[in-house]
Amino acid sequence: MKFIVVLFAFVTVALAMTMPSVAFSQDDVRGAFLVSRPKEKPQNTSGTSRPSRRRPRPGTTAKDPKTEINPKGPHAATPGDTGTTQGTTGTTPPSNAKVQKPAPINQARMGLGLTLFMRDSQGLAVRTDPNRVFQKGDGVRVLLESNSDGYLYIFNATDNGPAVMLYPNAELDEAGNYLQAHVPFEIPASANTEERLRWLVFDENAGDEHLFFVFTREPLAGVPIEDELIAYCTDKKSCTWKPSEEVWSRIQKEMAQPLQTAKAKEYGAPQTQSEQVASSRGLGLAKDDPPPSLIMMASSNTPTLVATLNLIHK
Repeated sequence: MKFIVVLFAFVTVALAMTMPSVAFSQDDVRGAFLVSRPKEKPQNTSGTSRPSRRRPRPGTTAKDPKTEINPKGPHAATPGDTGTTQGTTGTTPPSNAKVQKPAPINQARMGLGLTLFMRDSQGLAVRTDPNRVFQKGDGVRVLLESNSDGYLYIFNATDNGPAVMLYPNAELDEAGNYLQAHVPFEIPASANTEERLRWLVFDENAGDEHLFFVFTREPLAGVPIEDELIAYCTDKKSCTWKPSEEVWSRIQKEMAQPLQTAKAKEYGAPQTQSEQVASSRGLGLAKDDPPPSLIMMASSNTPTLVATLNLIHK
């Protein structure tokens, strides 16, 4: 199966859940995920810039983008700031570096929400069932939301072929992949100026594809991000990073962990303006915003959540 490449090294997709069946109330799953959403929307909605996806520097708060601004560069040392992390000075720590953080108290189980939008006949984004079968010319977009801060990795495998990393990407978000809790992330972004870059469009070649959404509290060891990924892709015309057997074995081990899921019963509602604004400006969703169509919660307090989705295209 060969996909049309749009925006970056992503692929055209259709989504069908294949999660383990867990005896747990869908209302309980939905409530556990949404409980950490704020009651009210952020007051400041005047910003127009996309949120930074680079990991927060030590001593800064990811919730305040002003702390990331530096005229000498996004990670240059500032007066009074040594910029050191694990023995480095004024540089971004390598992907396997661990930033020391206070031990969390009663840390919530990790959760990932996914809403699949399909382009309708008028070009509008409407919620669609992940289990539907897609045809040539169909366009889709994915909106992701996490219930905690962390790092998102997206891998794709065709049939039983090797996996390749689609996100982070050296050409997007400065190769960063940091997500803030309940701040939605669109793939691809509806704010793109060109229509062809707003959707993942199915080509004429049917086949089985698989997407793996890996969400972690800390960066995955052995996987390049940010400056390391940019350096890896330097002078490469078409850059795709493939995980080593050791890295992929660790991810596959996490796939075996059961997830508790909640799936919407009705579809067809259009994407709200609040969802569009939140994803483009880095604003959090509030409790009265629509919940994700599909919510996946870890069954235990694990530092890694892996959601596997089949991609059906006939």
